[in-house]
Amino acid sequence: MLRTFDAAAVARLTPYPALVDALAAGLAEPIVSPPRAHFDPLGDGSAFLIMPAWQTGGLIGVKMVSVWPANAAAGKPTVTALYNVFSCADGMPVAVIDGTELTLRRTAAAAALAARLLARRGRLRLAVLGTGALAPELAEAHAAVLDLDAITVWGRNPAHAQAVVARLGARGIAAAAEPELAAAVSGADVIVAATTATAPFIAPEWVRPGTHLGLVGAFTATMAEAAPALLPRATLYADNRAAVLEKGGEVTQAVAAGLITPAAVRAELAEMVGHGAAWRAGAAEITVFKSVGFAALDLLAARQVLAAAE
Repeated sequence: MLRTFDAAAVARLTPYPALVDALAAGLAEPIVSPPRAHFDPLGDGSAFLIMPAWQTGGLIGVKMVSVWPANAAAGKPTVTALYNVFSCADGMPVAVIDGTELTLRRTAAAAALAARLLARRGRLRLAVLGTGALAPELAEAHAAVLDLDAITVWGRNPAHAQAVVARLGARGIAAAAEPELAAAVSGADVIVAATTATAPFIAPEWVRPGTHLGLVGAFTATMAEAAPALLPRATLYADNRAAVLEKGGEVTQAVAAGLITPAAVRAELAEMVGHGAAWRAGAAEITVFKSVGFAALDLLAARQVLAAAE
């Protein structure tokens, strides 16, 4: 029987502690993730993306994403998605899942998993940079896996930052808005950024030794959240090495400028969870996790939805 899961069901079935653990366990397994297909149906820059992934003997997942920038003027979402699941054993359809919520939660969970592996131990201060739909998810996901002493939220619009704080408060998570970007960055042990910035706004001199920085928002080669000059001072990790070297703005720009080489990406997430290594070299090391997203994460999150629903 074909099952359907709306956004509320996806959120209910993927609490962050369980989802982070599901990603960690699943990424250690072989998953096929072919390159995504990208179409421009209207010829105006709108995009329709198809992102498949599968496990032999398990499930096939296909995320279909529409990116319609003109929707913003009409008060409609710019990005929407559906996730379709099939059996890899007989090809039969299994489920249709709200892909927008699934993407938000798997993105936040992957960043939190990286922070769990790379951040220093002990009581930590988290700064969330950005006020979009990902901001409260990133805060909640990190709070689920780290021992946080404080959470601050920064955004270009202070009212939007206060709105994120209010949403977190409704979830029982205490946070405060920080109007000054430099103070938010320099006062944090863990920083996670999720914006659509096309020019870097995180200055290297603001990032203190020992900081872990998750860069989630810049997902094309022309975007950037942190200045590429930060990367030679840091140890660099990726959610998916090939994707980050192609589309991770800070990384591609740092390589193009000769600041780092592709070999600077020490490991990708699947390698990190597949080995028992201590990835942080010391308390003063700056670690950077660059994420652009890849299809295996969607499949693992969908698998968690189905497993929790049983």
